[in-house]
Amino acid sequence: MTLVQMQPRPASADPVRRTLVEVMDAAGLQVCDDMSVEVALSVMAAARTGRLVVCDQDGQCTGLVTRTELTAVRDSSAYTDRVRLRDILGEHGWFTSPVATMAEAERAMCRLRLGALPVVDEQGSGLGILAPSR
Repeated sequence: MTLVQMQPRPASADPVRRTLVEVMDAAGLQVCDDMSVEVALSVMAAARTGRLVVCDQDGQCTGLVTRTELTAVRDSSAYTDRVRLRDILGEHGWFTSPVATMAEAERAMCRLRLGALPVVDEQGSGLGILAPSR
């Protein structure tokens, strides 16, 4: 798996030992977990992005949602306009540290079948997103 590198950064001598700070994408849009699914889809459309980092009221990252996931929720029979992002996060609480190595993150993403992985600091604030290149 090749990871996205948005800005040129000095590479470590050993690419396997490069930390996520060297390869992560900018955090992108961060939204509050009390946002409705419809509003989140509108924000994604306006920003032309396929994912949002979700944070709680304290600014701590609680997960990541994609357009595909939100569309599936909206199109389900159980959907109402009262469904909030916090209601659907479920198993999306996977994060990694900026000091983790690229190899560690790649293994986790493959094992967990994640399309993207939020990178958070010690306080839980979103620093970036690790995603496979297209």
